[in-house]
Amino acid sequence: MLNRTLRHIALPCLLLVVTFCKAQPTNPVRSIFPTDTRFIANVPYAGDTLKRHLLDIYLPAQMASKPPLVVWVHGGAWMLNDKYADMSYMKNTVRSILEKGYAFASIDYRYSTTAPFPAQIQDCNQALEFLYQNAAKYGYDRNRIALVGFSAGGHLASLLALSANNSISDFYINRKKPSFRIKTVVDFYGPSDFLALMRRDAPLSDTSVVTSESRLLGASPLRRPDLAKIASPVTYIDRNDPPFLIIQGEKDESVPAAQSVLLSSWLTLAQVKNRLIIVPGAPHYGTMFDSDFNRQAIFEWLDTYLK
Repeated sequence: MLNRTLRHIALPCLLLVVTFCKAQPTNPVRSIFPTDTRFIANVPYAGDTLKRHLLDIYLPAQMASKPPLVVWVHGGAWMLNDKYADMSYMKNTVRSILEKGYAFASIDYRYSTTAPFPAQIQDCNQALEFLYQNAAKYGYDRNRIALVGFSAGGHLASLLALSANNSISDFYINRKKPSFRIKTVVDFYGPSDFLALMRRDAPLSDTSVVTSESRLLGASPLRRPDLAKIASPVTYIDRNDPPFLIIQGEKDESVPAAQSVLLSSWLTLAQVKNRLIIVPGAPHYGTMFDSDFNRQAIFEWLDTYLK
């Protein structure tokens, strides 16, 4: 979510449908996946030619009949990175998704620098609807979809899943509610409440400083609390929401741990199943999140809620 995420910017992939054992060097994540993974690259989900309206689909070579689908939403302050981001430090988790027989997809969305909110959540909804409507073509179960999001992607995954019961027409590109339903969400350190994200000791003059949040909203959350509320996942929590696994770094310098605690607390009050894991000493991102402990928790969670 910060400038440090520039380290994870990946090059676009121009491959067609191939297996990873035949992938070209320009695919930056080819070595992460099992060599026999089937890869469908750069699928246009919005019916246009925008580079940010592409997604990738990864299918296990030995795929059971209609496996669940895990959808990856990348981070990058809503203005950086692409559909390959966050995989480099989550290699073991990513690989295990395919090894355990899940189908996998990773989506792009428009940057806040070219299209302010709600363009990003519109794109995520449109990508998920495409995956839902084309499930038979690719062979996964459209009724068993999980979202996994990181930082800004965690925010978008949470916002998408939590707002679904509220039918927010501005969140849909054609103002029509999509057909899909999300079974569960794994949220890695995504902002949950933009107003609570503001530093308590920040001087009022800070409202004029451009931050990733103000660039997303087009204004400081303190100057436009109405927009901040609309864009905050906690705004939409109700008891009909899907279960959440929330994973947060204790020493996160970008998204304070309180954001994840707050999300968990609101979900608990609404009687929504959730689990919060605070990774001791962990910063905003990194290999500490790809631990055996976290990986076991993730797959226990997915196995439970994607039955």
